[in-house]
Order: sequence, then C-alpha cells, then structure tokens
Amino acid sequence: MALVEEFERQGSFLFRWRSYIPGLIILLSLFYLPSHTYPNNEYKYHLVYGGFCLLVSFFGLFIRCFTIGFVPSMTSGRNTKKQVADVVNQTGIYSLVRHPLYVGNFFMFLGIVLFLRSLSYTLIFTLFYWLYYERIMFTEEQFLRQKFGQKYLQWANRTPAIIPNFSDYHSPSITFSFKNVIKREYPSLFGI
Repeated sequence: MALVEEFERQGSFLFRWRSYIPGLIILLSLFYLPSHTYPNNEYKYHLVYGGFCLLVSFFGLFIRCFTIGFVPSMTSGRNTKKQVADVVNQTGIYSLVRHPLYVGNFFMFLGIVLFLRSLSYTLIFTLFYWLYYERIMFTEEQFLRQKFGQKYLQWANRTPAIIPNFSDYHSPSITFSFKNVIKREYPSLFGI
C-alpha cells in the first residue's frame, strides 16, 4: 500500500476514535501525579502556576468556541463516522488557519500536561499530538481536496495548517451562535 493510502487509512481510523484522546491523555497523566511537587515547594506558587495552566486550557477552549460559534452547518462537528462538509470554511478563524479546532484542542490539553511540570511528559505529549493529528488532518484535507478541488486548493495555498497567519483575516460570513457553542462545546468545558 502506498504511503498516501496508508496515511489516509490511519487518519480515517484515528478520526473515528479522536473523541477518546482526552481520556488517554488524562490516564497517562495519572502516572506522573506521584512525582508532582509544588513549584519552589510552596503552595502559593502552586496556585499561581495552576491558574496559568488553567488559562492555557481556557485559551484552547476560547479558540474552539470562536470556531464553532461561526461555523456553518454540516461542517466542523463532532461527527465520527465519516467526513462531512457542505462548504469550505474560508472566513473567520478559517481565514487564519486550516485546522483551528485542533489548535484549540492542543492548548486545552497542553494546560493539563503543563500542570504536571514534567518536561519529558510535555515533549511526549507534543510529539504524540503532532503524529496523531497529522494523520487526521491529512485525511480531512484529502476529503476536501477530492470534494471541492480547485476551490479547496486555492484556500489551502494561502492558509497555513496550524500556525495562524493574522495578516489575511476575513470576517465571518455568518453571525455568531451562542446556542451552537453551548450545544457542542459543553463537553470541552467540563473536561477542563
């Protein structure tokens, strides 16, 4: 099997099971808890550092909420069975970065990982996250490329995959939906 098909097959499998990753990260985090100590052995610093880690996670949630609040129906959902897209999102946060939900996920999980104050675990998490979501993003982009062709390629050529380009922002074409955010993002809030 060619590497393209292998990446697509792996990405489809991982896409289907991507909602279970938070549990895996939390489970792995439990192994690091026994060695967790307070910064400078003082509880006051622990509270400040814990607050910082919580802010990192809430920053990720903010990215997700901003994305979901402006997303058209039949795109960017929690679907797990197959890829779904009626349009190529090109406005709002999607004019800055192609995969804003995964950027948001990274920061949400990073806050939890940073709380444990383990450089090795932070590096393992970052590498794992990169390899895991790289396959999913590859599969999603293959789907969009096949479905939308040149329209998708034009957008992808000017919009980075992960690191935002703030110089090309285009206002969202639809209004913000708090109802959509509450309906779709409450699991993320409770997860944090």
